[in-house]
Amino acid sequence: MIRVLLADDHHLFREGLTRLLDDEEDIEVVASLRSGQEVLASFHNYRPDVVVLDVNMPGMDGIETASRLKERHPDLTILLLTVSEDRETLFRAVQAGVRGYLLKSSTSDELVDAIHRIRRGEAVISPAMSAKLLDEFVALSQGKRQRPEDILTDRERDILRYVASGMSNKEIGAALAISPHTVKAHLRHILDKLGLRSRAQAAAWAERHGLTGNSPMA
Repeated sequence: MIRVLLADDHHLFREGLTRLLDDEEDIEVVASLRSGQEVLASFHNYRPDVVVLDVNMPGMDGIETASRLKERHPDLTILLLTVSEDRETLFRAVQAGVRGYLLKSSTSDELVDAIHRIRRGEAVISPAMSAKLLDEFVALSQGKRQRPEDILTDRERDILRYVASGMSNKEIGAALAISPHTVKAHLRHILDKLGLRSRAQAAAWAERHGLTGNSPMA
């Protein structure tokens, strides 16, 4: 029996997923939650085999939730669901350590199959996103992603500018109207993307690539 924990802020979607998965003989939905905060607060009560998260939950999105879960439970298997085909979101998800990434337009059979496959240790990505991931690897291998605007999202560049100016995560969060935890998650993704190991290295990289001067407006 595969124990699944679901989290999605849309009640009807979450309820539909629960019914769908509970109809499977070898899948049991042990919890159906509304937010990333609920997942982190109550995870120890359920001990699921697979966690299925909506990417765009308010407050703490699915990627940040996945990243924080993986920090506490490195062997945990996580599947993200999203309506977005944005490649930067996919890259953030991969960096957070998820094993599955499906579009919400996927069929019920594709979702059930994905849960079985990631439980077996496979990685699953929606076909529409696989091509974007392959294109990215080709670009990286050819050294084409050198400019900050190619490597980083607008938000990540904004955060790097603030880091280079010496601001703390709390100060950056206040300026951008996001939580310090979200700033920390973004900074971790920035370090991973750039192959850096510290805040100081990130600030130095920002200076080398012209991400200094006037800080962005919130």
